[in-house]
Amino acid sequence: MKKYAPLLLLFLFIMVAWEAMVGPSGMSVNIDGDEFNGPAAALVGMLFAGGGLLIAGIVMLFVGMVLALVFAGLGVLAVGGLALGALVLAVMVSPLLLPLAIPLAIIWYLASRARKPRAGIDAVKPS
Repeated sequence: MKKYAPLLLLFLFIMVAWEAMVGPSGMSVNIDGDEFNGPAAALVGMLFAGGGLLIAGIVMLFVGMVLALVFAGLGVLAVGGLALGALVLAVMVSPLLLPLAIPLAIIWYLASRARKPRAGIDAVKPS
């Protein structure tokens, strides 16, 4: 791409120079049946297009702010709803998990008991 960039820029410059030397562009603007030609039409067209782009930019800015506020509020509600749903699901499932919880509690107790040092003959060192 780096090889073609200077050639592309040169080609675009030649096209602009050709358009400037050969004659006026074929710009024509029709507003309510009145037709404007030539440089005035280009000026009017750029004025209206620029005004439209300016209005569109302001509208997009306000729409973005409104969407940010709405989606932030909906995000908080969605997270709260998911937390409430998880709590309700845990309350509904907890009695069904009791048969699984009893053997897990016994294994947990035995594992924690094996890690504790016992106070026996080996634990007391003579001073």
